[in-house]
Amino acid sequence: MLFRSLFCQHNLPIALTICEDAWNDKDFWDRPMYGKDPVEDLMAAGGKVLLNISASPFYVGKQELRRKMLVALARKYKVPVVLCNQVGGNDSVIFDGSSVVIGPDGSIIAEARSFSEDLIYCDTESLEGDRHPQIEGDEANAYSALVLGTRDYVHKCGFRKALVGLSGGIDSALTAAIAVDALGAENVMGIGMPGPYSSPGSIEDAAALAKNLGIRFEIIPIGDIYESFRKTLTPIFSGLKEDTTEENIQSRVRGNLLMSLSNKFGALVLSTGNKSEVAVGYCTLYGDMAGGLAVISDVPKTMVYRLAHYVNAQHPRIPGATITKPPSAELRPDQKDTDSLPEYEMLDAILDDYVEEMKSASEIAQAHGFDLALVRRVVALIERTEYKRQQAAPGLKISTKAFGVGRRFPIAARNEVQ
Repeated sequence: MLFRSLFCQHNLPIALTICEDAWNDKDFWDRPMYGKDPVEDLMAAGGKVLLNISASPFYVGKQELRRKMLVALARKYKVPVVLCNQVGGNDSVIFDGSSVVIGPDGSIIAEARSFSEDLIYCDTESLEGDRHPQIEGDEANAYSALVLGTRDYVHKCGFRKALVGLSGGIDSALTAAIAVDALGAENVMGIGMPGPYSSPGSIEDAAALAKNLGIRFEIIPIGDIYESFRKTLTPIFSGLKEDTTEENIQSRVRGNLLMSLSNKFGALVLSTGNKSEVAVGYCTLYGDMAGGLAVISDVPKTMVYRLAHYVNAQHPRIPGATITKPPSAELRPDQKDTDSLPEYEMLDAILDDYVEEMKSASEIAQAHGFDLALVRRVVALIERTEYKRQQAAPGLKISTKAFGVGRRFPIAARNEVQ
């Protein structure tokens, strides 16, 4: 961001603030971050331009909130407000850039692009500046954040290529689309690993996705490996009923294959579990959780669908059948996610209230008219699954309470569900 040397020529005092210094206006916030407001003190000391240099992390809705706050400051003190914000991904945290200059009346003088490095010029005397195109909408911003976060994580870890296990389902399809937009189709490989309960349609959908994305696609059937595991375990499992143990063997075979390919080809495995699954433990340790980066682990299932529609609105790539068919892990005959979980619309509403808003089970049930016993069961699953989440790959944060980054909880704790 470039500014004319007007400040120096006219000896205009600049009120320099760093990041959260600007987030303390008692007229804007119910609970300011500090007891003392640095901006108020600097303005009282004669500041004529408010400059905020910031590393403000992204979450969905953050840009709009941040801009409203800065507009309120400009109008309150009747001075130009300048935000210069960091851009890029650092592990789980993503910085969106979105630098902006706001006039004393609250109007936008200049604005930089989001999710990419940018340079803008602004003249605070004429109140004119560069206004570059903006990304509009929650889905567009969330998708851009995931692409940036994936690119920077993969590259900063020393990789150039990525592997994605393609099941024919919507989660792996969205993850693969993000990987292609982050790294380029030539650097992404999709692996189909059909098992004994995989439907022909799932394999066809995975192949169609790979073709649409322009990525290399390989099929490695796991049936024989799965049967070998079962045969090996038969003596010690003798007399015991089959249960999720046998289902999870399939997932762990796939995890092992992906990690072997990762070693051989020097490509980072991207795991494909969404936030709804990760929240309640509908995922397998050392199976579908295997990988170096959990790209959509902070994306609820309902938002996965919205992002898939967003991807296809730009350019149809995710097969329609992948979006419309009932979600299933396909680890037993005719399995559907709803065999074990509530409908995702209900589950995500509970998760949002409990994880993001920190409401009790009783408050959630009353607010939505949900069965209290069901809400308590979901909450108990969230608490009981912390041991899995803490063994998961790092995930990209796009909400205020991403597991592991925005919501740190002990693994071993006695929890009473209210």
